[in-house]
Amino acid sequence: MTLHAYVGSRTTRERHARGEGISVFAFDAASGALERIQIVEGLVNPSYLALSAAGHHLYSVHGDRSEVSAFAVDRASGRLSFLNQQGTEGHNPVHLALDPSGRFLVVTNHLGASLAVLPIGADGALEPLVQLVTVSGPIGPHRFEQQQAKPHFNPFDPSGRWVIVPDKGLDRIFSFRFDAGRLTPAATPFVQAREGAGPRNAVVHPSLPLAYVVNELDSTLTTYRFDAQMGALEALHLITTLPPTFTGNSRAAGIAIDGAGRCLYTSNRGHDSIAAFRLDRQSGLPRFVEAQPTLGRTPRFFTLTPDGRMLYALNEDSDTIVAFDVDDSGKLAAPRVVADCGSPVCMVFSNEN
Repeated sequence: MTLHAYVGSRTTRERHARGEGISVFAFDAASGALERIQIVEGLVNPSYLALSAAGHHLYSVHGDRSEVSAFAVDRASGRLSFLNQQGTEGHNPVHLALDPSGRFLVVTNHLGASLAVLPIGADGALEPLVQLVTVSGPIGPHRFEQQQAKPHFNPFDPSGRWVIVPDKGLDRIFSFRFDAGRLTPAATPFVQAREGAGPRNAVVHPSLPLAYVVNELDSTLTTYRFDAQMGALEALHLITTLPPTFTGNSRAAGIAIDGAGRCLYTSNRGHDSIAAFRLDRQSGLPRFVEAQPTLGRTPRFFTLTPDGRMLYALNEDSDTIVAFDVDDSGKLAAPRVVADCGSPVCMVFSNEN
């Protein structure tokens, strides 16, 4: 079966964007090549994407709007067809995640500081919102980026019982229990990050009781102990995402961990690189290995392929997608440009299910 990759792009003048919508690529897993086979146009800022476990449906938030869309996926051709759209009762939805059952979608409204829960019908279409949960607290010290609460991400932990929500505006990471389609704050509802850190994205270790949060504003990576019974987070360790010789301006963005929990990666916008970290086998604490340039500007997003053999970085401001081979140690080989794409900001791969 041919594998496919789906890329969301910024499209509006307000975002200084050059994207056309959602691009569908045929993906050659052996060579890493991408061949565009479809562009779904007429969409406003289809940025973050989520693909259902079986690969039959794709979901997209619309940056600077208040909606999320559902698409049917033709598994043979990879092509998309629009199903429907629902409101999120917030502004600028920036992330979305499917619960393990595939029956609910959780969406982060960056402005409005809320999490929306939308059911998914048997046909993959979105149903109207059933819950809206807000986050609040004292804002951080950054005079531009921390004027209000700004949740940015909402991944599920491996058990599917907890949702972790970093908030860039409050310097907090919230924990919510997810049960029967409803979010409930954990008994310890949040952990406070370092002042001015700007927590942005998070991942949970696949086997160790740890979570990792990349902090946008001070370009750091924080390791937290994660209590999978109570959902509580406890800070353990902090490390920079930048080489010690870099003295310019940069902001961290994305984060990913490999399936074995051996290596972790973050992206730097300004330094324009992917930072690689080796995770200690026992403690899970990260050790900085290298920061590989992405051959372009502003790698907002990157992702590993399903088999973990390659890493793809999306250069939002230079309109390219680059691929890195990943060796057995997790180290990245020199990148190569594999596709041109206007203002790319998210990429998901189909699997062989």
